[in-house]
Amino acid sequence: MGISIPQLLIILLIVALLFGTKKLRTIGTDLGSALKGFKNAMKEDESAEKAEDIEGEEGKIIEGEVQQKEQAAPQKEENA
Repeated sequence: MGISIPQLLIILLIVALLFGTKKLRTIGTDLGSALKGFKNAMKEDESAEKAEDIEGEEGKIIEGEVQQKEQAAPQKEENA
């Protein structure tokens, strides 16, 4: 059994009477700005991780190319 809509409205009315609409408005604004800041921080963190992944992949590619060049060099000497 959950909370029905009339029960929820009664609870909201009691909260509004206890705190006042001005206080609830400031709480809502503060909560909204906190959530916005959290979302922005998560986006920045994800973009930083992606940048690190790209840098790491480039390093792997370069290492692979070096290894391929080192392997190709002895084969050329053998053929000569």
